[in-house]
Amino acid sequence: MCLPLYHSFEIPILLFAIFAFATCGGYSGGLRLSVDCANKSESDLSIDIAFAYPFRLHQVNFDAPTCEGKRRETLSLIGDFSSSAEFFVTIAVFAFLYSLAATVVYIFFQNKYRENNRGPLIDFIVTVVFSFLWLVGSSAWAKGLSDVKIATDPDEVLLLMSACKQQSNKCMPVRSPVMSSLNTSVVFGFLNFILWAGNIWFVFKETGWHSSGQRYPPDTMEKQSSSYNQGGYNQDNYGPTGGYNQPAGFGQQANYGQVGEYGQQQSYSQSGPTSFANQI
Repeated sequence: MCLPLYHSFEIPILLFAIFAFATCGGYSGGLRLSVDCANKSESDLSIDIAFAYPFRLHQVNFDAPTCEGKRRETLSLIGDFSSSAEFFVTIAVFAFLYSLAATVVYIFFQNKYRENNRGPLIDFIVTVVFSFLWLVGSSAWAKGLSDVKIATDPDEVLLLMSACKQQSNKCMPVRSPVMSSLNTSVVFGFLNFILWAGNIWFVFKETGWHSSGQRYPPDTMEKQSSSYNQGGYNQDNYGPTGGYNQPAGFGQQANYGQVGEYGQQQSYSQSGPTSFANQI
């Protein structure tokens, strides 16, 4: 079965939704730091910090040397960015499920889909809602990702260590986290918004709202108006044919003679104002 144009968007919508929640929800990364104490025996040149979705960084703990004997301190990253990340992934998952269900319904239950025009109307409303959600979710996640990058910046993390506040110690970043997949998730988020927003018009054309607006095309209205003008309702002259354009006839004299029951003949003469003359 050949799908209409707006249902043809379902395939890229499915794929882009998969890419969106896969690149965000499946992310895991990390960074590595180095703390070189004045006393070399207290140094730690490989401090690994791992984090992942949903980016509750305040729960990510790591140990770092204090460069004060063998004592170490337990620190944690700063920030909780799970709300924007989880919201983004949730939108992607539900968009994928709805697109999959809509495609199945249209292919195998097309009669039910078009019954009472409910299917297209529901599809139109859901498309508008998902377009708005993709815009909000992608924007929120883009801001959240920017904050995640700041919170996991090695230079910012080094400022949390007490050993790095002493000039006699050397603290350096060894490896920064790779954020390419997260950047890709933001791109796919806005691409999903463009796809859903562009699909609104094609879904709207399938609804009864669009068909009701096109019920009387302009050409039909012009033909109907011209037919009324050509009929007998727009004629100016009624005199020759219908007799409605004749003068009132007050200047004419009409004689009506009647013979009554008693042999009397009555004559009525009308000229100008109505007058009655009785003749016996």
